Amino acid sequence: MQLGMIGLGRMGGNIVRRLMRHGHSCVVYDTNAASVAQLATEGALASQDMASFIGQLQAPRAVWVMLPAGDITEATVKALGDLLQPGDTIIDGGNSNYQDDVRRAQALQGKGIRYIDVGTSGGVWGLDRGYCMMIGGDRAAFDHLEPIFKTLAPGTGTIEKTPGRENRQSTAEDGYLYTGPAGSGHFVKMVHNGIEYGLMQAYAEGLDILKGVNQEAIPAERRYDLNLADITELWRRGSVVSSWLLDLSAISLAQDPELKSYSGYVEDSGEGRWTIQAAIEEAIPADVLTAALYTRFRSRKEHTFAEKLLSAMRKQFGGHQEPAKK
Repeated sequence: MQLGMIGLGRMGGNIVRRLMRHGHSCVVYDTNAASVAQLATEGALASQDMASFIGQLQAPRAVWVMLPAGDITEATVKALGDLLQPGDTIIDGGNSNYQDDVRRAQALQGKGIRYIDVGTSGGVWGLDRGYCMMIGGDRAAFDHLEPIFKTLAPGTGTIEKTPGRENRQSTAEDGYLYTGPAGSGHFVKMVHNGIEYGLMQAYAEGLDILKGVNQEAIPAERRYDLNLADITELWRRGSVVSSWLLDLSAISLAQDPELKSYSGYVEDSGEGRWTIQAAIEEAIPADVLTAALYTRFRSRKEHTFAEKLLSAMRKQFGGHQEPAKK
């Protein structure tokens, strides 16, 4: 099949490469001309601007937008809505807010343009491992483009079938799934990322405790100099806490045992916040996910005014002194 890709960053470019490896044709466009030129050398059809991009696509056109969530994606979808024809499809594979998907799908429906939201997980590893995709929007468009999704997905691989699913027929086992109407794909991906925050925080805190046991505040007989790189490697093999996130932690610690190349400043890309907002709307307790998000906020600050006030109150009521600065 043919697919147009707008946005050739870390994931967009590799999605194009994976599709071309498996015989699909790709037309590409990005404001970074070097990214376009590079993919052209690998077999993609290059575009200099949006008009030439649309002109190289065969009807019914399918355009995948892989850009940062927010204004740039909004502007691109709007521009495409003015350029495409009835029967064409716009795919947003970034991390847009699912409520934006609902609004966009409704607006495009009036023009006869189909809209699909694809929550895409796989990161820089997706080129070889494949991408896990949560897909919402127009069902007919999904059915038409399913060969694209099947190519991008990891496939069943070596993962054993889950007991109890022997008689179920679902593309979930291949790594992609149609989840329902517009916004549902990004909603599932949003919660997926919220869970990811919590899992990452659990590993981070646990490993910090293992590291911290070798400090002077701990009695000498209970002080252990633990090799975190070896422990994470150990846990990858047969432990109930094994996961791909643990695999990535093991890689990081093998490469940099003290993590000296990291500052500890942790960004959030939006999905964690939106997950908590959804939990509030649904009155669902989300203690772990909320705490994980707040910890990311905390990582970007020096000591806050609130923490200074806590210290001041401790001194006032109990005479507690702050430790001397090192």
